Amino acid sequence: MAGWPAICLVLAVVTVAVYWPATRGEFLNFDDGYYFSNNPHVQSGLSWDNIRWAFTTGYAANWHPLTWLSLMLDVELFGRGPFGPHATNLLWHAANTVLLFLLLRRWKLGDGPSALAAGLFALHPLHVESVAWVSERKDVLSAFFGLLSLMMYTDYAEEYRVHGSRCKACYCLALFFYMLGLMSKPMLVTLPLVMLLLDYWPLGRCSGFTVLGSGSAPPLQRFNSSTLKGLLVEKIPFLVMTLVSCVITYEAQQRGGTVIPLSHFSFAERVGNAFVSYARYLEKALWPVVLADPYPHPGRWPVAQVLSAAGLMLLLCVLAVAWRRRCPFVLVGWFWFVGMLIPVIGLVQVGDAALADRYTYLPLIGLFLILAAGIGTLSTKRAGSRAWASLGVAALLVACGWRTRLQLAYWQNSEALFHHTLAVTDHNYAAYNNLGTWLAHHKVFPEAIDCFHASLRCKPDDPDTLYNLGNAYGRLNQWDEAIDCYRHALQITPNQAEIMNNLGLALTARGQMAEAVTNFEAALRLNPNYASAHNNLATVLFMEHRFDESAQHFRAALQFMPDDPRVHANLGDALAKLGQIPEAAKCYREALRLDPGNPAMEAKLKALDAEERK
Repeated sequence: MAGWPAICLVLAVVTVAVYWPATRGEFLNFDDGYYFSNNPHVQSGLSWDNIRWAFTTGYAANWHPLTWLSLMLDVELFGRGPFGPHATNLLWHAANTVLLFLLLRRWKLGDGPSALAAGLFALHPLHVESVAWVSERKDVLSAFFGLLSLMMYTDYAEEYRVHGSRCKACYCLALFFYMLGLMSKPMLVTLPLVMLLLDYWPLGRCSGFTVLGSGSAPPLQRFNSSTLKGLLVEKIPFLVMTLVSCVITYEAQQRGGTVIPLSHFSFAERVGNAFVSYARYLEKALWPVVLADPYPHPGRWPVAQVLSAAGLMLLLCVLAVAWRRRCPFVLVGWFWFVGMLIPVIGLVQVGDAALADRYTYLPLIGLFLILAAGIGTLSTKRAGSRAWASLGVAALLVACGWRTRLQLAYWQNSEALFHHTLAVTDHNYAAYNNLGTWLAHHKVFPEAIDCFHASLRCKPDDPDTLYNLGNAYGRLNQWDEAIDCYRHALQITPNQAEIMNNLGLALTARGQMAEAVTNFEAALRLNPNYASAHNNLATVLFMEHRFDESAQHFRAALQFMPDDPRVHANLGDALAKLGQIPEAAKCYREALRLDPGNPAMEAKLKALDAEERK
């Protein structure tokens, strides 16, 4: 007992030390804008309005209010920069590592095997994506509550066995933490399946005995059907939460447009990708060298590859069942891995990726459990093997830590990540698009345009890429090309206010004012609170000497952009044209307050003063 606190400390310190470079990472142009850097609710921190928004929004095509609240808390504690959310992700990952170690000890795996499994969880390169990516706060947060739920469920099983007074409290806490986990990320929907596996081993509840509290597991007996029925009944509240979470998540993803219809990927193609993805996840778990984000979906895998992957999965499932008596941890660990991947294996396809490293954050625990328990069993049965096992374990953990450090370098910024992704994947339109966006942001427009064209060669009708290409052409004043891109994008996805707004800007630059006004007005019908569209429409109306209408839209823009000095100045210009001199002067003074020393504003104020003196 004396050694486990030291092991917890070592696990936490090593995890933080290995992952510390992640705290120096930038925001990525791949979801981080939605989740943190450009999200006004998150950027304004915790408030009652933002808390209400977190619980009622389906923003980013998901419902995970606790994730939003945790990111808002980061702003309160650390400000709006990238260090805070990166450091918090790392701390959550370290906490999950320690919690996993304590959970495995609770299952009587022993300090050594428990430390090995927790160390692999901490240092495996497949987990870099979940820790180093701000947008994946939902992974580390949901895992924390999921592991707490399993801890409370383990306590409940032991209390139930001895008719303990804490039985109901432990059960309610397991249910409560499960609910919090689902409110962080719905990936946990298969956790009741994991609980049922744990009932088999190590809790031993399926046949009326328990492993906990004894030094070794008694021989497994046949299933007791009445006991099994009771175990299923006690999972009903968990399954109800699972069903509610699935419905809410599917609705949010449907509204967000991320659910891919069967017309795009047929059911046969989804099943084929599921088998191949299982095999690829297993390969990456065993040899985590070629990792990327995102992995493009090929559509249809070669039949031979699908059959090989399906055969491998079937063989491993049969072996796990066949070894259930001698090595019950193999059955539990394998079906933990398989079962927890079911929500993200692609049968319900969300987005265009074939698979993702972040999806393995909790499922890999099943494989680590097999390895750790297997090594622990062998080292106790074979004399003299403990030293060799310890040496092998140390080498394995060092190798994982080294590969994780290498992988972290790719997550420092968007350029590094997507250059690497393009180097290790083929036909990756999303990586080309994201790299092009990064280059355009850094004003490297010719190279950005090349990336967007490469993306369109992989996926010719992607509206996001067409929109980004139009923006890049616009920055080079190539307005005809920009207009063509925006119009093509709107043919594919018609009701997009942002594309309409930028098309209006391009048309304004070409002098096609009437059509520009039409697009700005269409954007505002879709989103009446679109401040930029109000400002742009007002600018065109001003140019057409429709000063009264122009002032109305500048005022509307200020409702949503109260700290933008340019909008205050624009409203001042419109009011000056309407002869409302005091009001115009007030706007210019507010613009000067927000942008002190602006010579144009000072000149306009002087001109107004001179006009008033006349």
